[in-house]
Amino acid sequence: MNQRELFLKHVAQTSPAPLALEIIKAEGSRLWDAGGKEYIDLIAGISVCNVGHRHPKVVEAIKQQVDQYMHLLVYGEFIESPQVQYAKLLTDHLPASLNSVFFTNSGTEATEGAMKLVKRVTGRTEIVAFNNSYHGSTQGALSVMGDEYWRNSFRPLLPGVHHADYNSFEALELIGSNTACVIAETVQAEAGINAPLKEWITALRKRCTETGTLLILDEIQCGFGRNGSMWAFEQFDVVPDILLLGKALGGGMPLGAFVASHELMWKFTENPVLGHITTFGGHPVCCAAGMAAMNVLLEEELVKGVAEKEILFRTLLHHPKIEAVRSRGLMMAVVFDSFETNKKVIDACIEKGVLTDWFLFASNCLRIAPPLTITEDEITKACKMIIDCLNEL
Repeated sequence: MNQRELFLKHVAQTSPAPLALEIIKAEGSRLWDAGGKEYIDLIAGISVCNVGHRHPKVVEAIKQQVDQYMHLLVYGEFIESPQVQYAKLLTDHLPASLNSVFFTNSGTEATEGAMKLVKRVTGRTEIVAFNNSYHGSTQGALSVMGDEYWRNSFRPLLPGVHHADYNSFEALELIGSNTACVIAETVQAEAGINAPLKEWITALRKRCTETGTLLILDEIQCGFGRNGSMWAFEQFDVVPDILLLGKALGGGMPLGAFVASHELMWKFTENPVLGHITTFGGHPVCCAAGMAAMNVLLEEELVKGVAEKEILFRTLLHHPKIEAVRSRGLMMAVVFDSFETNKKVIDACIEKGVLTDWFLFASNCLRIAPPLTITEDEITKACKMIIDCLNEL
């Protein structure tokens, strides 16, 4: 059997029609398949590779850590330098109230940990979440996912979860004395890039504070500069009680985290002890890679270039078949009239050498979320290919 046949036979599938590209090399904003074909990567592993594929400083950090040690013991027992130093770096660039980091294996697990923490802290059980939101696919995270199509086949799920429309002031009325938390993406990604109204997210923060409800903001996709500031919540002058991180957090390695105050996080140490545990969370190699990637983000001032690159994309993406372009930094949705049109464009782009995708809750929108290191020449070339595909439809 060839690799494709082995892939379809032995690797569990998530859809009946995977892309099934056999990529053998990746570097910067480029991918190469087994036949030597080159692709411009416009999705960065779904917002994972913010500093590009295989950044030399990330690769070197991984090598150095592997030479020292890999897994030692379950998370939280040993003092492991990569965890300690990365937690310090993260909290140095977060508000003072977000000073304690619990590392996990993924963004989904960060969601799960945060949901446990709010129940432990507040003694409450109800959760308010939003339609067209995505926080992961495990059963707890699925319970707060904002689309019944994805939830229905796996019921029963967590009770006490109330869904409302994002940016709806009526939703604030759901938050009361029994609400443990509100969980929201700071900028909804899978909805096709839906940013909050500043007055709405300000009112949401205020309502949570008034009712003793903890506010969880999910920046698993939009964090680490993707929206044009290190953290998206900075653009709206609000601070969450708990911040969810993942994807770009590991610099290409699997890593997630939820961040809160030391006071809140300490609740996991008692009644019961070991209130939240993980074997591989905060793996030292992953933390070393993630810390190197964040340092690259800071030292190369990549966030400063996001707005200019966003403008370039928006300037070049004009065509009668494009109904709109929604964007927040380098997280963009190119809107078409239907999924059918979008899928034709995606397939044609891949054929020409541009890798893109669609959104879970906005299937008529083409996803653009490239490495923040993408060059102007690469943007220009990729946009020309997209326009050429549209001309050929």
